[in-house]
Formats: sequence, C-alpha cells, structure tokens
Amino acid sequence: MPFRHLAGHRVLLDLVARAAARGSLPPSLIFAGPDGVGKRLAAVSLAQLFNCTNVVGEVHGEPAEPAPDACGECNACRRIARGVHADVLVIEPGDTGSIKVDQVRAAIDRTAYRPFEGRRRVVIVDNADAMEAPPQNALLKTLEEPPAASTFVLVTSRPDVLLPTVRSRCQRIRFGPLSPAEIAPVLMRDHGFGEREAHAAATAAEGSIGRALEGDSEAYVGARDAAEAMLKTVAQAATPAQRLAAARALGGDKVDRDELGRRLRLVASMLRDLGVLLSRADEQSLANGDLKPMLGRLLPAFDADRALDAFAAVDRALQALDRNASPKIVADWVAFRV
Repeated sequence: MPFRHLAGHRVLLDLVARAAARGSLPPSLIFAGPDGVGKRLAAVSLAQLFNCTNVVGEVHGEPAEPAPDACGECNACRRIARGVHADVLVIEPGDTGSIKVDQVRAAIDRTAYRPFEGRRRVVIVDNADAMEAPPQNALLKTLEEPPAASTFVLVTSRPDVLLPTVRSRCQRIRFGPLSPAEIAPVLMRDHGFGEREAHAAATAAEGSIGRALEGDSEAYVGARDAAEAMLKTVAQAATPAQRLAAARALGGDKVDRDELGRRLRLVASMLRDLGVLLSRADEQSLANGDLKPMLGRLLPAFDADRALDAFAAVDRALQALDRNASPKIVADWVAFRV
C-alpha cells in the first residue's frame, strides 16, 4: 500500500519518499525496528513509489507538497502489492526458518539486468536476520556496488545479528514503536475490530500491530476493564479494606503472572495519560483517548506528584513480577502504593 496508508512513522516515511524522488536515497538500506510496526509494508510502499505509473505529488519529476507517493491503484502498484511484479523480488525464510544462499544468489543474478518493465528493481529481504553467514557474504559486493537501477532493502527486527560488513554497507532506517492512537484505527479499518476492542488491543500491544493481532481481543478488553476498575477503586480508597478491594479488582488473586503484567501495563498507560491531562499536553498523545471522560473524573484524586509516584510504583511491580514475585502480593502492594 502507498506510504500515506501506513500507520505512523510520518516524518520518517516522508523523508524516505522525498529522497527516493530526488534520486538521493542510498541503494542499500536496512529497515530496522520492532516486529509488527510496518517495516515490510514500508519496503513494499517504496517499491511502489519507484515503479508507480501515476506518482501522486510529483510535478515534472520534482517532488511537490505533499511528499511524493505511489497511487496504489495502477496496474504496477496492484501487482507489487500482490507480490507478482517482475521487478520487485521478495526473499524470505523458507520452511527451515532460514534464508539460503541460493535464494540470495538468484536475486543477485536478476539485478544484473535492467528492470523488465518498471523504472527500478527492488529486492526486499524480509527477516534478513534469518540469513546465516554464507548468504550474507554473498550479498556483500552487491550491497557495496548495487547495479544502477536496483535497490536492496533488508528488513529486520534484529539488525545486530547481521554481519558488521553488511551493516556498514547499508543505510539504516530506524522504525520505532507505534502509538495506541496509530494502532487502533488500523485494527478497525483493516482487521474488523470494534472500537472498544481496538482501543484495548492497541493499548496493550506495546507499539506493535502484529502483537495486537496475536492476542485475544476479548482478553484485551477484560484486562483493560480490570485496570480501569482498579484505578477507579483506588482513587476513592480511604481505608485498607478499600485498597484491598482495588487489588481484587485488578485480579491479582485469580490471574497468572503474564496476565497481571498485562493489566499493570494498562494501569501504567492510564497513569501516563493522567499525567498528560494534568500537564495540559497535546491530547493526541493519549494512549487511551477513548477513556478521556473517565480519566477526567479521576483528575481530582490525582495531582502530578501522585500520578508520577503511582507510575513508578507500577514499574517496580512489573520488575517484581519478572523476578517471580507472587501475583497476589504484587497486586496488593500496588493497590497500597498507587
């Protein structure tokens, strides 16, 4: 899909698009970042931009405003999206989970010739860290001196696994985690999530659309409901018994360590949002924007110091869970510290 349809990374993608349009984009690239944030999609979008027959935002070959982008609708764009364009080659791990040297050599042989139908041949190596030393070494000379009409894009969440000699020959483009506000619309638009489920999954996804899709949307909603109930209860708690009720709302006595960790991370995201509201910062940065009315009702119980101390307490609780502390004890402790 075109760059404009990708979630997040707007500044980064605009820079890549403008450099590609000017002809100043290095021909050997590493798209690096966490799993599930759109790196492979961005590589496909770049291939579309190079070979689109109806580039949007380009006037007489010079990039205009907005940044140039593929149309996404011409025959070339559609075939690139389907993976059947003659000049866009995708190398990915096979059944063994690794990328073989023969796959790499076959792609290198193809790049020795001019593009068959497009303006530029693009080789996308997905999960490039799945290459062992022989296929990486086979790539070295081509990465250092790519053919004039070819671009290589190595996509990886573990760039340090690549050989130093490979990394030194490529320009690294760093993709960061996505915000919940960027993830939720994608889940609703492309994956059939309802609004409530999408926001819950996005908040718990730790910046990755892939991670949001891996989980159970109902479980995400349940975890978020528990986090919300805990904060509501503790905000009004005046006695130890009420604090313990908040711990029970969090579910520390009936969920395992992983589930409690998920709920605590959601509590942390809500506390961070309280800090945003208290500081009158940009509300577009709210991780739980759909819960703003509820968060607003909590503001009288949380000043900036309490929100910050509570966030630190949740962070310490997550560390305790990682050290195998009892979920019930952790939930009780958090309820008395938030």
